[in-house]
Amino acid sequence: MHIIITMDLKPTIIIIEDEKEIAKFIDLELQAEGYNTIVTYDGVTGLSKFREFNPDLVILDLMLPVLDGIEVAKRIRKTSNTPIIILTAKDNVEDKVLGLDSGADDYLVKPFSIEELLARVRAHLRRVNPAVTGEVRVADLVMNLDGREVFRDGRRLDLSAKEFELLEIFARNPGKVFNRFEIEEKVWPEYTGGSNVVDVYVGYLRRKLELDGERRLIHTVRGVGYVLRKE
Repeated sequence: MHIIITMDLKPTIIIIEDEKEIAKFIDLELQAEGYNTIVTYDGVTGLSKFREFNPDLVILDLMLPVLDGIEVAKRIRKTSNTPIIILTAKDNVEDKVLGLDSGADDYLVKPFSIEELLARVRAHLRRVNPAVTGEVRVADLVMNLDGREVFRDGRRLDLSAKEFELLEIFARNPGKVFNRFEIEEKVWPEYTGGSNVVDVYVGYLRRKLELDGERRLIHTVRGVGYVLRKE
């Protein structure tokens, strides 16, 4: 079995934004890119979640209730070098200087282009973790993590975002048996258990992985869960 692993699972990004429609929009776009996300709507909760989850990047509004973004950035920067992108309607030079001097790494003014925000997210994640892009190989399976492409014996697989995340967990840990709760917690953290979503998506993956009669990669371990192995 030949394995190349060049990065961890997709980074976690916390969004601290009190405008719920904007927060939801950013959240959906980041999830579509495969990132793990945490959304909060005020500075105190955002700071608490930051300390709890230790995310890889922060998207931070300035005009927040309870505790403003400047103070949040200052408190984060006292203990962490995590990249902070300020997202705000304040566009004068003084506010930009204040935001950057508080410890932020970048400053994007509303209204903004989501493509530009995503590009800045990628750039800051590459800066703190140059290995944030790469490739995973197991047997004849190749996962291009940067381009989010999957190939089996040269055949390209058309996977949804959740199918890609699920396969990535298995491909990064060949031979490791995952129970359904562990998988659900990683890929569907919004679920509370008791569903068959893991079984359904494993079925989806198997059909796509074995479309041309290829040998099974994801195996069922009765009474436990699933494992990816070559044989």
